[in-house]
Amino acid sequence: MQGLITVFWKELADDFTRWRFVILFALVFGVAVFAIYMDAQYIREAVTETRFVFLQLYTASGQALPLFIFFFTFFMPIIGVTLGFDAINGEKSSGTLSRLLSQPIYRDAVINGKFLAGVITIAIMLVSVVLLVAGVGLRMIGIPPSSEEAVRLIAFLFVSIIYGAFWLGLAVLFSVFFRRVATSALASIAVWLLFIFMFAFPFFAQLSGQLGLTIMRISPITLFWEVATVLLIPGARTLGQMAQASAIPSSALSAGQSLLIIWPHLISLLALTTICFAISYVKFMREEIRST
Repeated sequence: MQGLITVFWKELADDFTRWRFVILFALVFGVAVFAIYMDAQYIREAVTETRFVFLQLYTASGQALPLFIFFFTFFMPIIGVTLGFDAINGEKSSGTLSRLLSQPIYRDAVINGKFLAGVITIAIMLVSVVLLVAGVGLRMIGIPPSSEEAVRLIAFLFVSIIYGAFWLGLAVLFSVFFRRVATSALASIAVWLLFIFMFAFPFFAQLSGQLGLTIMRISPITLFWEVATVLLIPGARTLGQMAQASAIPSSALSAGQSLLIIWPHLISLLALTTICFAISYVKFMREEIRST
């Protein structure tokens, strides 16, 4: 446990001091601020609604898609990949991994500590962005969130962290399997582009019945998009419905009913994350690491 804590704090400190993370963090905050000010007029119009006004800070948009959900769906993979694509092979190429393992630190503590530090870093970033939007929006509309809105936001944050952990686990997996850092980064980006293609390409949506939607849900991007839609837009009654932010009927679902709807998707994201990390864990524990 002591070795795990040591690696965890070292990686957490490295994550927050690397220039690539500082730049990415600033970019995420900049986009979040830009998004809320771009949609300021629609957010002010939301005050005229009687229900779920605070949630509309995250969904009101003058565009065809809710900008905040779109931002989280497509930026989270970049954050996860950035934190994990050189987690193991970067240490190997620099020769620090063999020296690290020569210390009284177990091998499993290395990969566990790196992954845990990445997840905590993602969680801190996501909580900061959500609180930033909440603070700016609260100043603009002057209406605090209701208890049900708070539950929905907490659930959204939890699922977002799992979604980011999947991409982190996928990047760590490629970092274990490939010797070169560039190769693991390109492999992670290739998978991201493939899943975007499965989400955005209209061919699958045009397939008959449940088949097209099932194929699209192979992509974690589709899974997260639907979960975010159901949680942040109470008017979305089915997972296949890409509801507009303004479409919140008076008979909107309760938070409990929405959580029941997204439960299978949450389990799927957890399973995918666990599989990616488990494979990388087994491979890392079995491979030979030579001193350089």
